Amino acid sequence: LSSQAEDLVANFFPKKLLELDEFLKDPILNIHDLTQIHSDMNLPVPDPILLTNSHDGLDGPNIKKRKLEDHEETFQGTKVFVMPNGMLKSNQQLVDIIEKVKPEIRLLIEKCNTVKMWVQLLIPRIEDGNNFGVSIQEETVAELRTVESEAASYLDQISRYYITRAKLVSKIAKYPHVEDYRRTVTEIDEKEYISLRLIISELRNQYVS
Repeated sequence: LSSQAEDLVANFFPKKLLELDEFLKDPILNIHDLTQIHSDMNLPVPDPILLTNSHDGLDGPNIKKRKLEDHEETFQGTKVFVMPNGMLKSNQQLVDIIEKVKPEIRLLIEKCNTVKMWVQLLIPRIEDGNNFGVSIQEETVAELRTVESEAASYLDQISRYYITRAKLVSKIAKYPHVEDYRRTVTEIDEKEYISLRLIISELRNQYVS
């Protein structure tokens, strides 16, 4: 464990820092016009609902009653709305970035855990009170725990993005004529794009500290 941890600090961390710094220069992470990351939600606005024997739509409920009284009357309900192109897909550009970022997050957590165990094993038993060396080691362990916690929060943030977006898309499917729901999805995508770039920057910075 000792040799592995020392190699992480001396070699792996500096190497990973340079890799993430290079990743931040990738064109996919440097899109300034965020409309380029918008995706087609495959939810067109359906035609207005047609009501039989109704001029303004206000007497719609009476149609069914008239049908019961006169079998020759016709009743027309809402049209069935189907997805023209099948499944409603995620924003593929963001999915591609997320699939690259998640392994980096897990890797940071794993490596930090290894170094944390190493430092904890180096902390001597305190018998006659604390000393400066032990205090530094304990602060290092606390800092590593903070890094692990922050990295785990990044994974939680990604999960919340998918859940939030799915709920909004479901709202659009239910209320396709409400433009605000559609705009909110694009806003969520733009926000996640910016957040992902910040996450990569933070991952890089963690290897520095």
